[in-house]
Amino acid sequence: MNGEGKEEGVANMDVHDARLVYMWGYLPGALPQRSPILSPLAVRSPVYAWKDVCGGGCGFAMSISESGKLITWGSTDDLGQSYVTSGKHGETPEAFPLPPEVSIVKAAAGWAHCVAATDNGEVYTWGWKECIPSGKVFSHLSGAGGLEKDVFERKNLFFTEQGSPRSQGSRSSGGSGTLSGLDGRGSKDESTKRRRISSAKQAAESSSAGDETLSAFPCLVTLNPGVRIATVSAGGRHTLALSDTGQVWGWGYGGEGQLGLGSRIRMVSSPHPIPCIDSSYGKERAAVLSQGGMTSEGQGFRVPGTYIKVIACGGRHSAVITDAGALLTFGWGLYGQCGQGSTDDELSPTCVSSLLGIRIEGVAAGLWHTVCVSADGDLYTFGGNQFGQLGTGGDQAETLPRLLEAPSLENIHAKTVSCGARHSTIITEDGKVFCWGWNKYGQLGLGDVIDRNVPSQVTIDGFLLVCFAHVMVSSRARGKRKEVLFGYPKMNEFLVILSGL
Repeated sequence: MNGEGKEEGVANMDVHDARLVYMWGYLPGALPQRSPILSPLAVRSPVYAWKDVCGGGCGFAMSISESGKLITWGSTDDLGQSYVTSGKHGETPEAFPLPPEVSIVKAAAGWAHCVAATDNGEVYTWGWKECIPSGKVFSHLSGAGGLEKDVFERKNLFFTEQGSPRSQGSRSSGGSGTLSGLDGRGSKDESTKRRRISSAKQAAESSSAGDETLSAFPCLVTLNPGVRIATVSAGGRHTLALSDTGQVWGWGYGGEGQLGLGSRIRMVSSPHPIPCIDSSYGKERAAVLSQGGMTSEGQGFRVPGTYIKVIACGGRHSAVITDAGALLTFGWGLYGQCGQGSTDDELSPTCVSSLLGIRIEGVAAGLWHTVCVSADGDLYTFGGNQFGQLGTGGDQAETLPRLLEAPSLENIHAKTVSCGARHSTIITEDGKVFCWGWNKYGQLGLGDVIDRNVPSQVTIDGFLLVCFAHVMVSSRARGKRKEVLFGYPKMNEFLVILSGL
C-alpha cells in the first residue's frame, strides 16, 4: 500500500493488512444478472486496499480505501438520480471524483445525497440540491487538479420556517420568523454572499444529471472558522456533522424537527449548531427524580454530559449520545421512534429519560425505528415494527425503549448496532453478526427472502467481525480483515461489513 492512490495494496498478503469486502442483498449494478444476493459475496477490487466501510445510498455502496479515496459501486444507469450521485459506478468499485488532495475518513449517504468528512475536518456533500448547503462546487475533477467553481447560494440563504402538515402533535413549540447566519445568532449577513450559479456548472449539471434538482458535483461545505468535523451522518433529506469538540451541526430538511432547532424549519441551507446539552430537557418522570437533577422550576432536568460523542440520522429523525452515555432524540415520532412514550414529533433534542442510569454507547436509526446498545452489551429498540425490525418477536410498535431479550441473544454482548430503513443489525463482542427485520431482497444475508422478527445469526465462515456503521461492519480475526454489505436500493436497505479471516 503506497498511500498515493495509484495502486493501493494490490496483492498484499500480510496477515495484518489483507482486507476484502463482502456484500449481500440487492445492489442492482453489483452483478450482471442484477438479482438479489442472498448470502455474503466477496467484492473484488484489484486496485484498492480497503480501510473502512460506509453506509451507502439508495442503490449503491460506499467504502474508503487505505489512501483515503471514497469508493463507490453497485448502481445502474436506470436508477436516475442515484446513478449520478454514486459517480456512475456499477459493477467495478471506483473512486468517486473528489479533489485529488482530499483524504476521506468518514462518509454516509441518505436517500439521494452523500456527505464525506476529510482528515483535516472539511466536509464535502453532493446529491439532491435541497440537501446541499452553500459552498464551493468542484467539477471536471478528472482533470489535473480539478476545476473549482464559484460559490453557489440558494435562492434563499435564510433558514425559512414554514408550517408542516402532520397528523400528530408536537412536544416542542417553535417560534415564527427566520434564522440567519452560520452561527445561528444572526451575526452573519448571508445576503451579501449571494452569487449566481456559474453557467459552466449549470451546463455541466444539466448534461450530467438531467435534473435541475440534483447537484452532481461535490460541494465543499462552508463552516465557521475553526470548526473541524470528525464524523458525519446522513438521513433521508438532512445531514448531521459532529465536530472534534463534540458540537453537532445540521442542515437540509427539518420539517419534522430532525434538525433539532426547536421548530419546523423546512430548509436549512447553511450548517447550524444544534443545542444538544444546555437546552435539552425531558418530561418529569420518576427516573428523572431519582437522578436528583430537577431544575428550579421542576419542569425538566439538565442532560448528563458535556459534549456529544455519537450521532445518527434516520429517515426523518435523529439521535445523539453524550459523553456521559445519555441518549437524545429529535424529529419525526409517528411510530414512537423517538422513544419518548408518545407519537409526537420532537422538535428539539430531548433526553430519552427512561434510559437514564443506563450508559448508552451506540445508536442507529432506520426509517421508522431506533436501536441502541448499552455499555453492558444490552440492546434497546423502539419505534415502528411492521417488518419485525425491533426484534421483539412480534409486530407491535414500541414508543418507549424495550430491552431486547431474544433467546438467540442469550449470553450475547452486543458491541455495535446499525439500521437499514426497515431492518437491523448488530455485531457482538465475540465477532458474531445478527440481523432481523425486512428481508424481501435478501438484506439480512440469511440465504432467503423471509422476514425475521427476532435476531438471526449471519454465517460468514472463518471471519470474526468487530464493528460497523449504518449497515456497516468492521472486523478482525486471526490477523486478516474483510468487509461486507447488503441492502435494498430505494430505502437504504443494505449493509457493508469489515471482517477478518
